[in-house]
Amino acid sequence: MAQRIYTKTGDRGTTALFGGQRVPKHHVRVEAYGTVDELNSALGIAIAHEQLPPTLRSVLIELSHRLFTLGSDLATPLEPSPRVTVPRIDTADIEWLEHWIDQWEEQLPPLKNFILPTGNMPSALLHYARTVCRRAERIATVLAEQDHVGPAIIPFLNRCSDFLFVAARVANAACGVPDVPWSPQH
Repeated sequence: MAQRIYTKTGDRGTTALFGGQRVPKHHVRVEAYGTVDELNSALGIAIAHEQLPPTLRSVLIELSHRLFTLGSDLATPLEPSPRVTVPRIDTADIEWLEHWIDQWEEQLPPLKNFILPTGNMPSALLHYARTVCRRAERIATVLAEQDHVGPAIIPFLNRCSDFLFVAARVANAACGVPDVPWSPQH
């Protein structure tokens, strides 16, 4: 018989971290990796949009893989049981984000104003993912105050929101849609 997707182990409001420790489903660690999962799902919607340029899609798919790594990193305390090994976010992941930010910004016109989170649909979806990323970052900072997290987690999330902002601009530019400047008079 095939393994079932449901285990019933969380029916009493707890979940297991990698390593076996059970915590309440409202634990800040669960909130942190759950928000990264939400970020990855928001990113998936942008990736699936037919107007997204294929070259940008391939970079965003790579980000999706890294977000999955981030989620498993957050779901695994730094001192798990000896039988648990998960990939961790590290400085190479941050450098990867910075590489794309720098490359894309060289191709985009410099910003002179704040811009609205709009344009074409892929751009708006990437802006939405950026706001989910900022929430994940806020939650991860709370977690870092309460427990040990990897040293690259907070910088990665901070840079990831910058990456998504620039990716949203790239999505607009690739379709010939100008960024919409914020007009404070409204």
